[in-house]
Amino acid sequence: MRTDPAGSWRTLRDDALVAGLAGAALSGVPSTLHALWRRADLLEGALAAGTLLLRHEDRPGRLLVSATVAHVGLSLGWATVLAAALPRRATLRWSLAAGLGIAALDLGLIGRRFERIRALDPVPQVADHLGYAITVGVVLRRRRRRRYAARQARPMSRKIAG
Repeated sequence: MRTDPAGSWRTLRDDALVAGLAGAALSGVPSTLHALWRRADLLEGALAAGTLLLRHEDRPGRLLVSATVAHVGLSLGWATVLAAALPRRATLRWSLAAGLGIAALDLGLIGRRFERIRALDPVPQVADHLGYAITVGVVLRRRRRRRYAARQARPMSRKIAG
């Protein structure tokens, strides 16, 4: 059966968009719950993320806008990588491993160069990365299964025709 390269790119793009936005929306839950439990500043992680784009900024409003742009951009970027790289089988296990790798890169290699990110408690930040990757993995697995089921449900004459 012939595949349409443009269709493959559209599928990858659509999967990354849906999974990335879901991951972006839910990824802060672990660190937020941790901050609530510890009665810490709920915005500190976001303010720290804002320094990725505005390194020397101190004003909370600007840092929060910057954090939103950085967070959505990184979430969509990593979702594109995961949509392209995660295998069809054992997607969730591999997404968990990918989340650890992303955390190591984001927090260990890049984040340590930013004072506010370096000052964050790493455990809830790693939990956020794992939550993000698992969310992306769940969404990708679900979308892939739906496409597979739709292909299986097509009449045989359409399967042969392409």
